[in-house]
Amino acid sequence: MNIFKFIILSIIVTSLSYAGEVSESQQSWYKKYKEQKNVPDPAKQLLNTDKEPNLTDGFTELYNGKDLSGWLTKGGTCKFEAKGDMIVGTCVKGSPGTYLSTAKDYDDFIFTCELKWIVESNSGVMFRAKAKKGKKGSEMVYGPQAEMESPSKGRGWSGGVYGQACGGFFYPLWLDAHKEARAALKKDDWNRITIEAKGKVVKTWINGIPASHIVNEEYLKGFFALQIHAGTKGTVQFRTLKVKELK
Repeated sequence: MNIFKFIILSIIVTSLSYAGEVSESQQSWYKKYKEQKNVPDPAKQLLNTDKEPNLTDGFTELYNGKDLSGWLTKGGTCKFEAKGDMIVGTCVKGSPGTYLSTAKDYDDFIFTCELKWIVESNSGVMFRAKAKKGKKGSEMVYGPQAEMESPSKGRGWSGGVYGQACGGFFYPLWLDAHKEARAALKKDDWNRITIEAKGKVVKTWINGIPASHIVNEEYLKGFFALQIHAGTKGTVQFRTLKVKELK
């Protein structure tokens, strides 16, 4: 091997090693989730280094500002309401997780919305999601979800990708390289989640900061859904919901 090839190989190996380092503050989460079906090997996790897409031109509003036309409630009995420029989701004690879902399916797209907690709870945005019959005839929503978790949780995985009812985290934000994304969530304020899906490649941004980068060949088309997680409390506001379909 000549010296030039050796130097290039060393750079590549060094880069991969750095990208795969789990942060010291994330070690307990790594131990908890490392055996999940979907979870990636940290050493092989891809990084999103792209600038957030332009969010101004060619987008279609998904919420009309008046009612929930074009949306369907799936999975539970948590409440969703149209309130001015916002959709407000409220947890109902005893209900399974509930998903306000678009009636239309999407394949390649750029999606963005803003989210704000009034009462903290786990939440997120499903994309390319699917539904099937669950236990006792209930409807179960499953597929990838852009995670939006309570600021007080302290983990910092908003913008990560979770496999809802399909094997756990596709992309946890536990690497040293995710430090900026983990710190991007704002408490008591609006937070923007952006998702770009092109074929089998999906990337996310949280408040403009690159977060996830996954490659998945199973979930290539499906609906969007706003999640209100099962629990005893939680009120979440969603606004500026829009999508740009990529031809």
